Amino acid sequence: MEALLLGAGLLLGAYVLVYYNLVKAPPCGGIGSLRGRTAVVTGANSGIGKMTALELARRGARVVLACRSRERGEAAVFDLRQESGNNEVIFMALDLASLASVQAFATAFLSSEPRLDILIHNAGISSCGRTREAFNLLLRVNHVGPFLLTHLLLPRLKSCAPSRVVVVSSAAHRRGRLDFTRLDCPVVGWQQELRAYADSKLANVLFARELATQLEGTGVTCYAAHPGPVNSELFLRHLPGWLSPILRPLAWLVLRAPQGGAQTPLYCALQEGIEPLSGRYFANCHVEEVSPAARDDQAAHRLWKATKKLAGLEPGEDDDDSDEEPQPQDSGVPSSLNVPSPEKTTISGPSHSFPGSSDLPKLTQRRIQVKAEPTH
Repeated sequence: MEALLLGAGLLLGAYVLVYYNLVKAPPCGGIGSLRGRTAVVTGANSGIGKMTALELARRGARVVLACRSRERGEAAVFDLRQESGNNEVIFMALDLASLASVQAFATAFLSSEPRLDILIHNAGISSCGRTREAFNLLLRVNHVGPFLLTHLLLPRLKSCAPSRVVVVSSAAHRRGRLDFTRLDCPVVGWQQELRAYADSKLANVLFARELATQLEGTGVTCYAAHPGPVNSELFLRHLPGWLSPILRPLAWLVLRAPQGGAQTPLYCALQEGIEPLSGRYFANCHVEEVSPAARDDQAAHRLWKATKKLAGLEPGEDDDDSDEEPQPQDSGVPSSLNVPSPEKTTISGPSHSFPGSSDLPKLTQRRIQVKAEPTH
């Protein structure tokens, strides 16, 4: 009996050490009040995205939940309004697998919302499920869709500077190896899915790195954020039926709750004084070095140009100098990227007018060059 109690005590002590040193996330600080500011969070109807949106709403921001499912998105709006006491939480339809849906969202947002101060790319998938597309669905949802959305919303971000873009990545980027000859090839089988997921997370880190170069001096900063090991539906929903009852309780014990996973993205969105670290990768609310493949500036620029083609943007379009609303081009888009027109994007929530930016607290405007190569 004493041996059992001793063993149980040792296990409990080991668990506490592991939890507080490896699992528990440090709390996010940063700007206390976001009144008068607008944030967009993709995939905010559940998990990390929902907890991120909740914290932004608690701080007084106007929060747009950009979600694929209307039913789940509007249910999340109701929950967040109740929990935060902030009625400036609205739903807008966005399906990142459809370039037409991304365009429709951007058009609807720009015509209805006068501000955009924070853009958080949280939505993502880890598996193609039963869907079999003629393109790389994982790369489309995790990277190409966010790339296009950022491109379309950049003029608004620049006009509201200082503003921020946060791309939720993963430590899985360390296993990524981009093959530029097969970027958009279909993904079949769980082994290819694991590889494609890691590649898409590497693309997230390289995207943030190159975006920082493209936006140098504009007042818009960007960051890649690793939420840590999180107990979310991203992976668990794809478990076989017989394995789910075994792993779900274990996940509850050793993985972070979604609220903990939201802390690093929130840190990147709200922490003052990190502007000189634009383009860097953050984990556990501090900057962290990435794999050599994620520090390759030539690969980052090559990926930027390749993604423009995959997103249907004109190859010769100048990203840096144009302040007009960019429009995807119909010509030159690979046939695998042709998508049907989505339903009309709608907005669920009250209209609102905002105070001028002069009344808002300004973030520190310190910048450094984060690349070895000159700006392209």
